[in-house]
Amino acid sequence: MILILLGVFAVLAFVFFIYIENNAVSITLTVLSLLGLVVSSVYAVQNWQNHYGLEQYTTTTTKNIYSVSPNKQMSMILYQPIGSKNDHQVYIYKNSENAKKPVHTQANSSTTNKLSRINGTTQMTTTVTRWRYKSGAAKFWFAFTGENHKFVKRTNKIEVNKNWLVLSVAQSKALQKQMKSKTYQAQLQQQGKAFVMKGMQAAMQKNPTMSKADQAKLQKQLQGQFQAQAVQKLITQIQK
Repeated sequence: MILILLGVFAVLAFVFFIYIENNAVSITLTVLSLLGLVVSSVYAVQNWQNHYGLEQYTTTTTKNIYSVSPNKQMSMILYQPIGSKNDHQVYIYKNSENAKKPVHTQANSSTTNKLSRINGTTQMTTTVTRWRYKSGAAKFWFAFTGENHKFVKRTNKIEVNKNWLVLSVAQSKALQKQMKSKTYQAQLQQQGKAFVMKGMQAAMQKNPTMSKADQAKLQKQLQGQFQAQAVQKLITQIQK
C-alpha cells in the first residue's frame, strides 16, 4: 500500500497544481498531497533501511552429512579458507553416503560456520534468520516492498565425530599424493612388517602356546594398528 500511496500522492500533487484554477484551493491541496508524499516516502525509507514494521524470525533444520573421502575406512570433511586472513572457511561434505558429488556451505559473509567435535553422528544444524511483518497492519501498509522474508544471516553448526578427519583442501591433496607415492608405500610396507613382527614376537614370548587362530587375529590387529598410526603420523606432518 505504501508504494501505491507514493504514486497516488505524486499524481494528485500534479493534478491539483496544474488543473485546479482556484489558487488557494490548488495550493492547499497540492501542499497536502506533497505532505502525504513526504510522509509516505519517510515510512517507505524506514521500511527499506531500518526494517520498520518488520521483525526477525529464525528457522532451524538438522541433517546428517557424509564423508568426502573415497576411502570408507577414513571418514573426512574438508574446508577451504576464504580470504587472505583465513577467518572464514567453507566446509565440503556429501549430502548422502552414495552421492557422486560433494557440496559445500555457502561462501558469503552472511553465513557463519561453527565446527565442533562430538562422539555421535556427524551432522549439520542450519539456522536461518529472515525478516517478516510484525502485524497485519504492517503487512497491509508495506506489502510488495520486497522486505518480507528477506534473508538476514545463516549459521551452520557442524558437529563432526571425533574419529573423522578435518583437513583443508590443500592438506587433503597432499595426503592423497603422499599415500599414492611408491616410495612412501615401500617404506610403509617395510615399517609395517617390522612393527607386526615385533608385536608378534612380544606376544609369543608372553604366551608361547598361542593358537594359530589367535596369532592370525593378533597379526590383523597389529596391521590395523600400524596403519592407523602411520596415517595419523602423516596427517600430523601435513598439518604442520
